Amino acid sequence: MPIDPSAVIASTARVHPDAVIGPRVIIGDFAIVEQDVIIGAETKLEPYVFVKRWTTLGERNEISAGTVLGTDPLDKNFTGARSYLKIGNGNKIREHYTISRGTAPESETIIGDGNYIMTSGHIAHNCRIGNNTTIASCALVAGYVEIEDQAFISGGVVIHQFSRIGRLAMIGGNTRVNLDVPPYFLYSDFNVSPKGLNLVGLRRAGFSAAEVRALKQAYRLLYKSGLKLDDALSRIEAEEPTEHTRHLAAFIRASKRGICRE
Repeated sequence: MPIDPSAVIASTARVHPDAVIGPRVIIGDFAIVEQDVIIGAETKLEPYVFVKRWTTLGERNEISAGTVLGTDPLDKNFTGARSYLKIGNGNKIREHYTISRGTAPESETIIGDGNYIMTSGHIAHNCRIGNNTTIASCALVAGYVEIEDQAFISGGVVIHQFSRIGRLAMIGGNTRVNLDVPPYFLYSDFNVSPKGLNLVGLRRAGFSAAEVRALKQAYRLLYKSGLKLDDALSRIEAEEPTEHTRHLAAFIRASKRGICRE
């Protein structure tokens, strides 16, 4: 059956008969679920949530009131063709948030697992959000942005399309991100600028003292040594060959927009 008999659906909600509603799902008053939607077990939709066509939600997600998932892309070139929003498991998406599906036919926006996405913001078409990120209130994430696992995006941050934010990076409030942001570091200012290691985030993630020391040296080589970027990366790879410094170097070498530097 498309709607599991253990699901609890408010009498005022509107759920398309072709939607797939998993076990123990809760759908609140005046919520709307369109056709071609899949909602996984134990997910909860608060009142006035709107889940639009071609959206998939995994298990144990909590979607707060007034949020709209699977919106048409904010793209003048969008043709209305089928595209997707795919959301993983265990995410919290708070009130009055919008997330768009892909803009090209059959393309997709992907949200991973365990993310905490706060109020009154937007994630645009074709973004890739990893796992266990925090995206605070009023942040705006433009199209084709990639955010790696455990990144922290503070309130009021605006992220330009095609930008990439690395694992465990922390972006301070009201920062404009228009370049790639390497992993593990702390950033702020109106135009995004490096400010040191994200020490709180690294410690919470269980990084050892030796791993933190290697990243501190990598930061000095990258931002404080005066070396050209390629030379700094070569020294990081040669002198501090850890799992995390290798990821840092690979992230930077893959950058097409260029990284933020002081």
